[in-house]
Amino acid sequence: MRREITRRGGQKPCLRIVRGLFTALADPAGVAAHRSGALERVQLLLEDWQHTQDRLAETERRMTAVLDELGLTGLVTSMTGLSATGAAAILAETGDPRRFASGRAVVKHAGLAPREKLSGAFTGRTRLTGQGRPGLRLAAWRAVWGAQRANPVYRARYQHLTTREHNKLTPTQAQTVIAAAILRHLHAVITSGQAWDPVLATHGTRQNSATLAA
Repeated sequence: MRREITRRGGQKPCLRIVRGLFTALADPAGVAAHRSGALERVQLLLEDWQHTQDRLAETERRMTAVLDELGLTGLVTSMTGLSATGAAAILAETGDPRRFASGRAVVKHAGLAPREKLSGAFTGRTRLTGQGRPGLRLAAWRAVWGAQRANPVYRARYQHLTTREHNKLTPTQAQTVIAAAILRHLHAVITSGQAWDPVLATHGTRQNSATLAA
């Protein structure tokens, strides 16, 4: 079992689960003759899972190969925390980012732009439009998890949005803001041909060290 777990990408078996499995196999209750068939079915499921993993790895390899051919790998991975695969998944949904006039247009295309509900004198809660490409929203949303952990700009933004006194956002709302920022920044680095700049991403303009110190 240890050999199989490590072969399939795991590090070590969970002894609690292993003990439970062997206890169930040794239990005289139930139909013991069916247990070998159950284990065979588990083996078939594991083979299906391995086949799916192999196909996924091949698909990701082809996605990143396209980025390499377009000369975009270095640019998109300059965004700390965004992998080449994550960027490729986003670009597969947007197509060429240069067809969008601005990063905000990409955000709107994904359906991540907020819209305030208005009716006469009534002003409702601000919500996402819910329009746009669901696949692009999903790709941007998945990119948030790695970027939020590894990127100090996104991590600080998330912390600020979820802890500020006024208009504090829920974790999900803050992650939506980060997803929109990733789309805007990805559009910027590709259309400008310039690597991601944490100062520009934080302040909107490049500032010299004296200004930042002040």
